[in-house]
Amino acid sequence: MSNPDSFIDEVTEEVRRDKVFAIFRRYGWIGIVAVIALVGGAAWNEWQKAQSQARAQAFGDAILAALDVPDGAARRSAIAGLDVSGTQGALRDLMLASDPTADREAALKALAAVAADTSVPQLYRDLADLRRVVVAGNDLTVSERRAILDPLAVPGRAFRPMAAEQMAYLSIEAGETAEALAQLTALRTAQDAPAGLRRRAEQMIAALGGTPADG
Repeated sequence: MSNPDSFIDEVTEEVRRDKVFAIFRRYGWIGIVAVIALVGGAAWNEWQKAQSQARAQAFGDAILAALDVPDGAARRSAIAGLDVSGTQGALRDLMLASDPTADREAALKALAAVAADTSVPQLYRDLADLRRVVVAGNDLTVSERRAILDPLAVPGRAFRPMAAEQMAYLSIEAGETAEALAQLTALRTAQDAPAGLRRRAEQMIAALGGTPADG
């Protein structure tokens, strides 16, 4: 004959299992929804990050293009017409208020402030530093400009090719022709460099007496 205690234990376990299954059938959808929400939320966050990064990159490219417009009035109009959101609006307004053709000293001060503001995305700080080197020119020594550009010219930074181009120009300014040729040759074949920049690099190589095969 079976042990009564064992039999009671088995019945109790069955009753407990039935209750668990009943609870799961009644409320199990909550767990399923929670899992879907977690997975969906992670995917949404990644998509949002990718979209934000793409918008930031597009804004950086657009503002650089606008700043390169030679006519002052046309340049201001191009900057004012930029499609912006969030902190981009603040940076656009800063650029509008600090056109170097109107007030060079104010422009340099404003750009330095943006570059030092850790609440501003790194992309904009890099842009401000890059622009500051171009606007300051000989007001900063070659070593000072190199110190600003060095962090911008490493792989992964948004404006790496433009910073590397400025570094090559600094080598030319310092009379370091061999170094400039090496830098320009690397830029001429850089995959992340825009076509126009690669053409400029090739033209500078020729102007320095080098050939595309150098390096």
